[in-house]
Amino acid sequence: MDEAEMTGTRAQLALDLQQDRPFSAERFIAGSSNASARAWLARPRWPEGRLWVWGPSGTGKSHLLHVWAEQTEAVHFEAAALACDGDGALMVDGQALGPGSAPFVIDHLEGLTDEVALLHLLNRAHAAGRRVLMAARHPPARRAFRIPDLASRLRATVTAGLEEPEDELRATLLLSLLAERQLVVSQSVTDWLWRRLPRTGAALVQAVRKLDEAAMKRGTSINRTLAVDVLGPLLGEEE
Repeated sequence: MDEAEMTGTRAQLALDLQQDRPFSAERFIAGSSNASARAWLARPRWPEGRLWVWGPSGTGKSHLLHVWAEQTEAVHFEAAALACDGDGALMVDGQALGPGSAPFVIDHLEGLTDEVALLHLLNRAHAAGRRVLMAARHPPARRAFRIPDLASRLRATVTAGLEEPEDELRATLLLSLLAERQLVVSQSVTDWLWRRLPRTGAALVQAVRKLDEAAMKRGTSINRTLAVDVLGPLLGEEE
């Protein structure tokens, strides 16, 4: 296998790993920044049977939803995939959403396009005693909904916020992101990155992705020189 083939193979392996990103309970990093959401998810019941989890990108909302959906055998889908057909039937990715007792888990509510469908889903879930777990970057009170009934139901929904990761969690998250991509980085470099990257989960995710792509393209290891070159303005001053 020549160098080009090896590079292509590594690229495909990296892509496969990203597409199969682990969202297991064991890999979720618990901390004070996500304690409120975890506490609400552990409850057997919620007021009106609904919970809205919100927080910035990179704080673990989707991970929590995947874990809870697996534990409860919920029907799990993206908000953008929800719609009503011409007869008023609920559809997810073009497939009818049938009856049942399993909870609903709806991620990325900021991508919702069919408010009528969500209103129907909430009404049917309430009538059937099915719990509904939702997630978005912001709480429902900070979004303008066109349908008053939907707005009132969502604003009456219990919300649980996730904050940006605290320092200990942020350090663990950086190592976890590197491990997910099977990247070997010296402790001196990871410590240096931790001190200089913004204190947000999204910044860590973005930085690791860029470093992986650059190292793979250039065929080099991840070091400070590469990080400065690739991350540029994302890096702050030494603490």
